[in-house]
Amino acid sequence: MASAAPATNTGESYGTPGYRAYVLGSLTLIYTLNFVDRILISVVGRPIIEEFNLSNFQFGILTGIGFVLFYTSLGIPIARLSERVSRVRIIGVCVILWSIATILCGFAVGFVTLLLARLAVGVGEAGCTPPANSLISDYFTAATRPMALGIYAMGVMLGGVLAQLGGGAILNLFTWREAFIYIGAPGVLIGIILLMTVKEPPRGYSDPPQTKPAEKATLREAMGQVSRSKTFWYIALGMSLATFGGYGLTSFKSLYIQYTFGLTPGDAAIQYMAPISLSGAIGAPLAGYLIQRFSPRFNLAAVWVPAVGFLLSAPLLALGFLAESLPVMFAAFLLAGVFQYFYIGASYSVVQTVVDQRTRATAIAILLFIINLIGYGGGPPILGALADSISVMRLEALGLGSELTAACSPNDANLSAALQANCLDAKAYGIRWACVVGSAVFLLAGLIYFWASRYYMAEKKL
Repeated sequence: MASAAPATNTGESYGTPGYRAYVLGSLTLIYTLNFVDRILISVVGRPIIEEFNLSNFQFGILTGIGFVLFYTSLGIPIARLSERVSRVRIIGVCVILWSIATILCGFAVGFVTLLLARLAVGVGEAGCTPPANSLISDYFTAATRPMALGIYAMGVMLGGVLAQLGGGAILNLFTWREAFIYIGAPGVLIGIILLMTVKEPPRGYSDPPQTKPAEKATLREAMGQVSRSKTFWYIALGMSLATFGGYGLTSFKSLYIQYTFGLTPGDAAIQYMAPISLSGAIGAPLAGYLIQRFSPRFNLAAVWVPAVGFLLSAPLLALGFLAESLPVMFAAFLLAGVFQYFYIGASYSVVQTVVDQRTRATAIAILLFIINLIGYGGGPPILGALADSISVMRLEALGLGSELTAACSPNDANLSAALQANCLDAKAYGIRWACVVGSAVFLLAGLIYFWASRYYMAEKKL
């Protein structure tokens, strides 16, 4: 790996435009893989649920806290490490680790072994976002950083697209086990290439020259900076709600389409979930463009743009789950996807402007710890438990509470055709109304972002 130049605080972007584009593209690709491996289980969820006889709550554990437990707990230690050692090496090694763990998911023999493999995926993926955000901040100036972070944030949605297309295609040809194996394997090679080709820039290189170089901050100092920022805590609360709703809906949206409209898992992934995920990939860089475009006229654009996105996405998401036809559902979800992800790159940018360059990676790690533990860890299992409860109420209302449970399978050969149909109806009904509740949290998130704007300018450091 080539060594970085010693100069710091130049106020200029690091490297040539072409090389910066390569680095940003590489980090975005890795972030994309991060989400492919993370979301793939939702794509292949139905065959896993039926093979292992899982409830929605158990599936929510696999997609939520089962992944987040180590992902969250290791985020801050890895971020602290990235303040002191090569961020490129941390990212490269972690990509290789989580890719191997994804492959191991394909060899699971039940709920427990699959849960253990998902925990291992979380261990590796903990080393991606904090050091990557810190790297981007040193490669790009403050003026161009929102756009760069918006492009990087595309990895969330692009990962969803590739997971749907790749997982769906493999499901149509093979099984869910091959999906994990074939999709996890390329990450090992990509991690090695990153280690060999990406330079570690000087810390603070792209900050203005007048920015005072500082010694490494202790964890207490980093926590102190974060704890004093009202902007940080309101953004963290808003992101937690958005993550709660976002990951909860992502875990069950494909199942809802399959149960309600009779599609196979592969067809639901390729024909509907992939385009829906792609719409989100448009939203993240669009938000970065809007912020960069309007910030000279509106100082609070970095906070207002995601706030408006939340308020627009909530009713569209609810409409999608309440729609009685595939075209209406599809159109609502497509449009909602554009607005729903306005917040990702923008929020990272806001947080990094209310702390100094010594503690950016740590601040992002603290942010991720909060939003992932509350949102990602809690969203899927809580919505899953709510869906199970609503399904049970539906079955009891039909007088079938003693014959069917929330974990029933519509393909169970031991059930009569009528019971199979009722099982399918109850599952679809439960997921529909649980997801309508999940959609509503985006309204609250939008209001919280508007409240955060009251403090942003006073706390902004760059």
